[in-house]
Amino acid sequence: VQLQAFGGGLVQAGGSLRLSCSASGRMLSINVMGWYRQAPGKQRELVATIPSRGYTNYADSVKGRFTISRDNAKNTVYLQMNSLKPEDTAVYYCNANIYINGPIGVDYWGKGTQVTVSS
Repeated sequence: VQLQAFGGGLVQAGGSLRLSCSASGRMLSINVMGWYRQAPGKQRELVATIPSRGYTNYADSVKGRFTISRDNAKNTVYLQMNSLKPEDTAVYYCNANIYINGPIGVDYWGKGTQVTVSS
């Protein structure tokens, strides 16, 4: 299984970016999908998660500005980022908990995509 993320880049403060991440390979289904980020000198932190069914979860710092969604038919998760701030600058990683061949999910990570917000 592989996760491949797209959509990072350089944007001015107040701008928008949309990240996408697709899972490929042999799998039964995908449980939770999410986005995390890591800024220089800081630990990786949760940005948002979305289960196969149910409620989304957001970090307080992005509530009202970011929206996570997914297309189960395409095994893809999206992150729409609006009103971006310089403090959103980080490498963004997608994560998926995937059922490969049984009832226990396995965590997979994408390689990360750089988001840089200039002031």
